[in-house]
Amino acid sequence: MESTKRFLPVLLRLIVAFLFIISAVAKMYPSPYFAISTFEVKQLYPMGFTPEVAVFFSRILIGIELALGLLLLQSHFLKRLVIPGTILLLVVFIVHLTIQTLSGAGGNCGCFGELLPMTPVEAIIKNVIAVALLIWLSRLLPKGFDRKNFWVVTSITLASVLMVFMLAPIKASQYDTESTTAVTANSAVDTDGPAPVQSAYSKYFAEVDNGKKIMAFFAPGCDHCMEAAKQLTELKAKDENFPEMYIIFMDEEPEKIPDFFKYAGAEYPYKVLDVVAFWNAIGNTKDTPGVSYLWNGNVIKEWEGINDNKFVPAELEEVYKQPYSGN
Repeated sequence: MESTKRFLPVLLRLIVAFLFIISAVAKMYPSPYFAISTFEVKQLYPMGFTPEVAVFFSRILIGIELALGLLLLQSHFLKRLVIPGTILLLVVFIVHLTIQTLSGAGGNCGCFGELLPMTPVEAIIKNVIAVALLIWLSRLLPKGFDRKNFWVVTSITLASVLMVFMLAPIKASQYDTESTTAVTANSAVDTDGPAPVQSAYSKYFAEVDNGKKIMAFFAPGCDHCMEAAKQLTELKAKDENFPEMYIIFMDEEPEKIPDFFKYAGAEYPYKVLDVVAFWNAIGNTKDTPGVSYLWNGNVIKEWEGINDNKFVPAELEEVYKQPYSGN
């Protein structure tokens, strides 16, 4: 019985510490800058954070999560400060996730980044359990348990936050870099199609609003993106009237672009955008691979991600061959 009383607090500390450490690490998977930038665009922007604030808030939050995980493994101010602070952060998370759930939001809440997608409801359950474990831990720890070297607490916290900033340095937003493939100007507005409009993509490609075009959003190292590009090349090979295609690549593993085109079977005009600028261009609620069929700048149909609205070559083939109905 005595050994159980000694062992149980250690076990509870290890469980909750693991949850916080893995949460911080997961938000930096598969690479810190890519993962944190994606977290900012998909989670913080919809909450009202400006880009200027989000870049600091995201890194500080992840650093604090990592610090709390580490602080739970030591004994300085554990009962008096670390456990109450951890509970407070979890309660804030629970309130936020509850608001998300009541507003009808679904999908990945971002608690474990892309490493372990989790819905808001699942995250609420996880956080409530963690709060209960911490309350139990606080009651099990004897009075006077805390050591009182405050520099240990501050050093671990500052080191954790600084490490996140070092792993994912804040970059100036690079909205596009030079395309290595020239864009040809050999098409005009299709008078048989819808009235011409200026699309959001015209700032990247001057000719994208003229006639029928395919606008694709890919990550160079994404297997699903490579497969979608290959399928588009196969459609092009079957039909000489297949719409011209343009690609916006995410600036994540850009060195893989030559291999991407080799797998796709053809090269296309492209731009490379910084991670944040890429998500802003495709839409922060969407995912890769993204494929949009445009006609005179009008988005006729679009596909994104690998789930319900994933790219289906037969659907594109059907829609671009249809005459304009005027509806």
